[in-house]
Order: sequence, then structure tokens, then C-alpha cells
Amino acid sequence: MNTKELYKLIKKLPRLFFGFFLCSLGILMTLKADMGVAPWDIFHKGITLHTSLTFGEVTQITGLAIIILSIPLGIIPGIGTIFNMYFIGLMIDFIDKTKIIFTPSNIFGKLLLLLLGICILSEGLYFYLSCGLGAGPRDGLMLGLMHKFNISVSKIKTIIELSALVIGTLLGGPLGFGTVIVALTIGHTTQIAFNIGKFDAKKTRQNNLKDQFNSLFKYKKVNQD
Repeated sequence: MNTKELYKLIKKLPRLFFGFFLCSLGILMTLKADMGVAPWDIFHKGITLHTSLTFGEVTQITGLAIIILSIPLGIIPGIGTIFNMYFIGLMIDFIDKTKIIFTPSNIFGKLLLLLLGICILSEGLYFYLSCGLGAGPRDGLMLGLMHKFNISVSKIKTIIELSALVIGTLLGGPLGFGTVIVALTIGHTTQIAFNIGKFDAKKTRQNNLKDQFNSLFKYKKVNQD
């Protein structure tokens, strides 16, 4: 990797990790609201009820498994994908241990915490995706299945989310009214965050590890010639 590309990558890392922090904080806030969480988080929480793993550790293991399953589908992870898999789970556990986020004692407080969590999570998605260093493992799986079976994004996302929801609920995950709120609002709040940041997800290419290696190969070839 040439010096210019390395500098560009390093320059993006603070923004990437700030996005991860916001995602971690937002996810934990929705969980602590105790009103029901997003389908994947129901799945993660359900697994914690039957193992000694923390919530963050389950998100890490699930992310790694999804990355491995996505590779045969032609989805090569990016640096952001790998970091997403590891650091969001790590940050969730770290923030949780500080006890600064707790479950409110009344329904209004819980609802406020849930809505704030959704908004913060949306901002986190904007910050890390706008770096173009690779989408999260779950989004990568969605894209891979979409191309493999020629199914629309809406259909495959619905199938994946419902599968995670059903399995997570059977494991005892926190399905509730908040799950409906998250499902109905997260898309809109994320789009608002994108609009405020003037970020067009469709026009932004998410680079993968292959792109980075290709850049290094071309650099060496030019210098050898």
C-alpha cells in the first residue's frame, strides 16, 4: 500500500471507530430500555440466556460466523467489516460494565431511552458506512444472498430478520413492543442521518480486503517496472 493510500486509510479510522462507538451505545440503550429490541439483538440476547457468553461476545461470534458464510457467496469482507465484527461487541460490553446506561423505572423513561438509542444507532451507521471501508457482516450476508438467489433486498432482508427474530424468541430473547418501534423507525432515522451528512449509500463503494491487496500489488508492479 503506497504512502498516500495508507494516509487516507489512517485518516478514516477515527471516524470509523466513532461510528462503532455510537452503534454500540445505541444498541445497548435499546437493550436497556427493556421494551424489546431489533431482531438480531433478540437473537444475540437469546443465546446469552443459554451460555456464559456476554452480549458483546455473542455479537462477535455471530459476526465472525456470518463473515465466513458470506465468503462462498462472493462477499469479501473489508477492513471495516472485520473491525465491526470485533470492536462493536467489545464496546457494548465495555459500556455496559460502566453502568452508565440503566433501565428507567417508568414506561416514559424506557420509551425515551429506546428512541434515543435508535437515533444514536442511526448516526453510528452513517459515520462508519460513510468511510467506505466495508459494511457490517449482516449486511454483507444480505447482499450475498440477494445476488446468489436473485431476490430483492426487501425480501431477503425480511427473511433474514424474521429468521433471527423467530430463533431469538424461541431462545427467550426480549421480543416486545419496542421491537415493532425499532422495525418501523430505524430505516427512517438512518435515512435522516444520511441526508444530514449528505451521504449517498448507493453511490459509495464499500472497499474490501481484495481491493487493498490489489492496490498493494499495483504499487509494487509500478515500482518494479
